Amino acid sequence: MPERERALQSLQSTPRDVGPGADDLLALVARGDETAFERLYDVVSGSVFGLIRRVVRDQAQSEEVFQEVMLEVWRTATRFDPGRGSATAWILTLTHRRAVDRVRSAQAATHREDRAARLDPARPFDEVSEQVDGRLEQRQVRRCLSFLTDLQRESVLLAYYQGYSYPEVASLLGIPLGTVKTRMRDGLIRLRDCMGVTG
Repeated sequence: MPERERALQSLQSTPRDVGPGADDLLALVARGDETAFERLYDVVSGSVFGLIRRVVRDQAQSEEVFQEVMLEVWRTATRFDPGRGSATAWILTLTHRRAVDRVRSAQAATHREDRAARLDPARPFDEVSEQVDGRLEQRQVRRCLSFLTDLQRESVLLAYYQGYSYPEVASLLGIPLGTVKTRMRDGLIRLRDCMGVTG
């Protein structure tokens, strides 16, 4: 009996009050079943978000990581091997890995900022002028980002504003690494030209 039919049969034979387990649902998600994904989401979301919250601690960051994890579950469900453990354990492993990556990324950014602050000698500056320049630059960057294609913009934002490596961006977007590199290069060239940066 084909695997899909077995999974459907097990879903039909499951008592209605209990519902199918995460393993059965993930098998259907791997075949692109959106309804099964919605049910899987309901089954695992509490555990997933709880784990992320314990690792990441920040509410807003936790919500972002939660969305990334659930997107990764949808995109990579075919990689789940029931012979190596349960669907819940597989999803929580993805969750822990993603949460730890976010914490490490935030810590690395903080260390870079601290190092830069220590290396840069304190010098007096006009705080109001600095704030105005910063706001004008932010507006210009936002305007220039709007001229990029969706894929270029997503790639640039993930790499430069969320600290993901090119391979991580490729994994998140579900596209080949070469495509990410090309889109990043083209997007950065367009941003540079839009902002009038030379050299």
